[in-house]
Amino acid sequence: MPHTVGQRDATEPMDQLWTTGFFKHSVAGPVQLRSLNLDGDGQADLKNHGGPEKAVNVYPVEHYPYWQQMLGTDEFPFGSLGENFTTEGLLETEVCLGDIFEVGEALVQVSQPRQPCWKLARRWRRKDLALRVQESGRTGWYFRVIREGTIQAGSRLMLVERPCPEWTVASANDVMHRRTDDIQAAQSLAMCPALAVRWRETLNKRIETKTVGSTTARLYGPNL
Repeated sequence: MPHTVGQRDATEPMDQLWTTGFFKHSVAGPVQLRSLNLDGDGQADLKNHGGPEKAVNVYPVEHYPYWQQMLGTDEFPFGSLGENFTTEGLLETEVCLGDIFEVGEALVQVSQPRQPCWKLARRWRRKDLALRVQESGRTGWYFRVIREGTIQAGSRLMLVERPCPEWTVASANDVMHRRTDDIQAAQSLAMCPALAVRWRETLNKRIETKTVGSTTARLYGPNL
């Protein structure tokens, strides 16, 4: 659950007070997955995190060695990127928007790639970390919950439906963050029925204005 960390009188931005649910801990045994999050989990910033289309934050364990090397740390337990599910065997180049998985008693669907924010940088004291995650394409993704149910660590994610095979998480990231001048690609992605509403709104605004919105606040946050 969210809690406040840091020092009240700190002058160094990385040490200042902030409230976050970023620090995740492994849970043994069954946990109830609900439409907004897992029991015992919460988000501090409900404007930008959480909600029905970002109920579960997912991150592939295959990326862990890359970040460990870059950050120069051996301490990297599951949940180190703030994710709810640390997965094995699923990558952004393979998972598609709209993919429906059965996990335990629950049914979940890929809604959007993760857009990393400044809290990732604050957690690991690396100012450019959110930008690096975004540029690397090693972002992970979000699940919306179609059917609530009990899950637990070690459960298998079984693919049961793939309605949008043309849109992998990697290709959606590419359009949003790299091919920013490709209006036709933005139109195509915005039409994906499985894509989260806020992503569609961002893309439609890009299409209408022919401009790309600033990501500075999301990537660097306050005082960074």
